[in-house]
Amino acid sequence: MLNVHLRITDAATGRPTPARVRVAAPDGTQFAPLGRSVEFPTRRNEAVGGCVALGGERWFYTDGACEVALPAGVPLRVQAAKGGGYTPLDETVTLGAGQIALRFAVARWADPRADGWVSVDARCHFLSPHDALLEAAGEGLDVASLLATPQRFPSLDGTAYPTVPNLLAFSGQQTALERDGRAVVVNTFNTHPVLGKVALLHSHRPVFPLAFGGEEADDWAVCDWCDQCHRKGGLVVWVDAFDPAGGLVGGEGLVAAVLGKIDAIEYGASPRKQPLLPWLYRLWDAGVRVPLAGASGKDSNARPLGAVRTYARGPDWVAAVKAGDAFVSAGPLIDFRLDGTRLRAAGRSPGPAGKLEVVANGQVVATADGAPGEKGILRAELDADLPAGWAAVRWAGPGGFAHSSPVAVGPAAREPAAVAALTTLIDQTRDWAGEHGRYANPRRREQLLARCAEAAARLGESP
Repeated sequence: MLNVHLRITDAATGRPTPARVRVAAPDGTQFAPLGRSVEFPTRRNEAVGGCVALGGERWFYTDGACEVALPAGVPLRVQAAKGGGYTPLDETVTLGAGQIALRFAVARWADPRADGWVSVDARCHFLSPHDALLEAAGEGLDVASLLATPQRFPSLDGTAYPTVPNLLAFSGQQTALERDGRAVVVNTFNTHPVLGKVALLHSHRPVFPLAFGGEEADDWAVCDWCDQCHRKGGLVVWVDAFDPAGGLVGGEGLVAAVLGKIDAIEYGASPRKQPLLPWLYRLWDAGVRVPLAGASGKDSNARPLGAVRTYARGPDWVAAVKAGDAFVSAGPLIDFRLDGTRLRAAGRSPGPAGKLEVVANGQVVATADGAPGEKGILRAELDADLPAGWAAVRWAGPGGFAHSSPVAVGPAAREPAAVAALTTLIDQTRDWAGEHGRYANPRRREQLLARCAEAAARLGESP
């Protein structure tokens, strides 16, 4: 075995660039950088950071260079990946006797940052800030939003101790770590097992309690979290929106959205019990046009950071997300401009297939298949006249998915069927508060019931 210096450079600059790398022999043997182990845990909150398992493949994040013990005279498959518009590298090499260096370059197929976009993973957990910074650089992210949330730690003494990883690294509106234009910010993820979950970003102080309900009384509210975050200058993202929890589909997260307390809805990489888009389109049809924010939700070594991310038109990504000048992506890039009732859209993807679509009031009104262009990258453009209501741009296909936030087209309108469906969900939350909520302070129940009534009334108002 030879200790080989492996370097990954940016083809445009010739300088080392952080990347995710993998080296394997024909028999499937995989090799880890020195100081790392090929075997690592992949469950929630188990030594998260610096590596990722995708299928049977083990990948390792490097800052652009590492040493790996490798055999000579054996064909070795060397792979390197870097998100944010880089083409993955996949080459086979055979080390000669005494060869102790390997050099490879990764090239861009697009440069979102140069086009004015800031790439953000809006939610991840349990990495250290330093691991998050390395992975952000390796995945081509500008910002990693690391969120502290309660987690029990099973000790060998038989006790599961309550902990809040990264709470002491809270940075709020400042960066916790920054290097070469990449940043990690640490905020909080606040949860109730039935009423909903919110990521509270860009808040200048933590918002407590971080959790309520479950074994404790339900004497708090998702709306209270939202209000406190806004008073602290923050951005509220509804997580797992419309995913059933404790028998509720909307919960208090929906109530907060209708009352204007939610700034964005997370489109994430985490598995869901039911698809997000049908309910999201109903919400927009009902006149509640909450923007989108993309997040990986990474909380283990089984998912890469930035698997789904936000592209916000910079430099102030928080303001751009709130304004809806952003899109979420699992790979493809889209752009869009509204001029009156005419929408101009463009999309790019490394393939292998895909199409650009314009959705207006829940219906696809224009579509264009991606056609191979320079370097084989699929490209599509659309120019569509829109009816009054809302519109969004999306890319769909095996090459990945992307979706913009909604844009308003003409006067607002509320579609009666959508209003009725959402009102039913609010009524279910009201019933839960009355029949199942456990309150030490009865005033808390009355507050939630009043908010449900206010949200239902607001949906029924004329625009």
